[in-house]
Amino acid sequence: MLRVLIADDQDLFRAGFGLILGAQPDMEVVGEAADGDEAIAAARRLQPDVVLMDVRMPGKNGIEATREICATTAAKVLVLTMFDLDEYVYDAVRAGASGFLLKDIRRDELAHAVRTVAAGEALLAPAATRRLLEDLVRRPAHGVAPRLTARLDALTGRERETLRLVAHGLSNAEIAAALVVTEHTVKTHVSRMLTKLDLRDRVQAVVLAYESGLVVAGGSDNGDHPRE
Repeated sequence: MLRVLIADDQDLFRAGFGLILGAQPDMEVVGEAADGDEAIAAARRLQPDVVLMDVRMPGKNGIEATREICATTAAKVLVLTMFDLDEYVYDAVRAGASGFLLKDIRRDELAHAVRTVAAGEALLAPAATRRLLEDLVRRPAHGVAPRLTARLDALTGRERETLRLVAHGLSNAEIAAALVVTEHTVKTHVSRMLTKLDLRDRVQAVVLAYESGLVVAGGSDNGDHPRE
């Protein structure tokens, strides 16, 4: 049973999300929060699997709350907002969010998003994904890239290639076809790659791949050929 915490300053959104997710046979809404501080306290107390996080809330906003929750709990954060703005996407991902969606998604998409994030997969709205990657090309790495780039040396060639394909948005099945291996092998490569790089999920892997220069938008990727 997936435990979900809903953080939103609007009662109607909390109630609506709660009804949708509470009706799912594999989910339980364990708590609600009306601002960032409440969300942090509830996440620490209730230990949910997934936190639905609004961006604009009184007190600590959703980005600040996401950063603290990801740093102090094992919960995955799925950011939901009515505002499809570039800085929210980038800041949410940098704060540790595993997903970013707009609030106009359908109820079945919301339930799917929670399951996807809980399973450790990345989930970004398609338009947000495109702008995130464009933004990564424009922005400086703020001192993160050098530290993470050094960790790329710990990857095998095949793990490095898997990271490249993840950054290009391929699913496990598509990566398996590209590398001519089984999907189970791909899952193993992804798991080992995330562990070696000390990353929470595929969203952070995409950020690292672009910030480190391993993958270059609109150009050739850097690095050597895959090896086992």
